[in-house]
Amino acid sequence: MNLRTQLDALLAQTDLVVTDQQATQLVQLVELLTKWNKAYNLTSVRDPQQMLVKHIMDSIVVSPHLQGNSFIDVGTGPGLPGLPLAILNPEKQFVLLDSLGKRMRFIRQAVLSLGLKNVEIVQSRVEEYQPEVGFDCVLSRAFASLEDMLSWCHHLPNESGHFLALKGQYPESEVINLGSKFEFIESVTLQVPQLDGERCLVKVKRVS
Repeated sequence: MNLRTQLDALLAQTDLVVTDQQATQLVQLVELLTKWNKAYNLTSVRDPQQMLVKHIMDSIVVSPHLQGNSFIDVGTGPGLPGLPLAILNPEKQFVLLDSLGKRMRFIRQAVLSLGLKNVEIVQSRVEEYQPEVGFDCVLSRAFASLEDMLSWCHHLPNESGHFLALKGQYPESEVINLGSKFEFIESVTLQVPQLDGERCLVKVKRVS
């Protein structure tokens, strides 16, 4: 089965609305990742069909939960979930931040190849990055514990902004230990077609 056919079959198991062009871009992203992975070792997932499930679908199921217009994906790695979400939400702005140069080179090439106009790339350690304006939402996927994420990224959201952490199982102990500066809002169970294991999205905001 070719990648586009597989992607269409996966999307059919969700409520996501994806245009023909967006689906093409998502497949192109997998092809780029596969090509670059051979030289740069960007992800431990080698099989393009597995990438569709573990990287693309795992990222875009978050799309319906994006509130606001400006997002920063911290510790984005090879652009996950930022690039797939930027493809699906061309009207929203995404900053992709990572400290590793080889990842940034890949993301820069992907943005160019896919013609994305809504992605800004920042190579920096997250705690050293000082944006001029805060973000509506700070995203992280497999980045760190909630405690570390909030400690390192506390300066990134704007006054009404919030944090969205993509997690496996619901991180009960991490939520209990949030501390007084942050407030747990909700946890949403995510359904990722053909993915083994649980996925949830934890939403947190600063206490004003």
